Amino acid sequence: MVTLYHNPYSQHCRRVVALMEEAGIDYDLVHVALDKGEHFGDAFTAINPNHQVPALIDGDVTLFESNAILRYLCAKHGLAEWYPDDPATRASIDQWLDWNQSRLSPRVIDVVLNKVFMGDQGDKAAIARGEKALPELGAILNAGLKGHDFLAGDRPTIADLSVASNVTQLGFAEAVPDEPQLGPWYDRVSALPGFQKSMPRG
Repeated sequence: MVTLYHNPYSQHCRRVVALMEEAGIDYDLVHVALDKGEHFGDAFTAINPNHQVPALIDGDVTLFESNAILRYLCAKHGLAEWYPDDPATRASIDQWLDWNQSRLSPRVIDVVLNKVFMGDQGDKAAIARGEKALPELGAILNAGLKGHDFLAGDRPTIADLSVASNVTQLGFAEAVPDEPQLGPWYDRVSALPGFQKSMPRG
């Protein structure tokens, strides 16, 4: 059984939980209280020196970075339906995983961390920076969804779980871009039982 160091309000954690639920992988969650600074404690830093969740332990394997964890789980468990071997499909998935981390995620953090979780102490300049960038990013995502139901074709992959977790996060700040393909795609991803089980409760 794998152990995932986790917080339900972390989109990076939820995408991993969604995959494990969809694939029927046995796992144990260890809650990391971000609001109490547990991710800066010595015990957690020994697991992930970046002070971020998630972190995964699977026997002798310790991993951080959520998209790397997704790829690892697919490789170990033969989840070809979630991360196909076909070079073109896999390249498309990798493209969206990288785009999500390098382009979308920083702006999601700008808006959601500062507007929702930091409250009055939030960085208003960061909020403005994120809100300015989101229309372009929404348009890129919208264009990538034209002609198919999911990011890499006609069925969901780890790219959809990863990107959709950030869209959920934007929803906390009522900041999801208004694009015609985005809503129906998000509805399809959020209807997945594993995605539903990954969501925070209460």
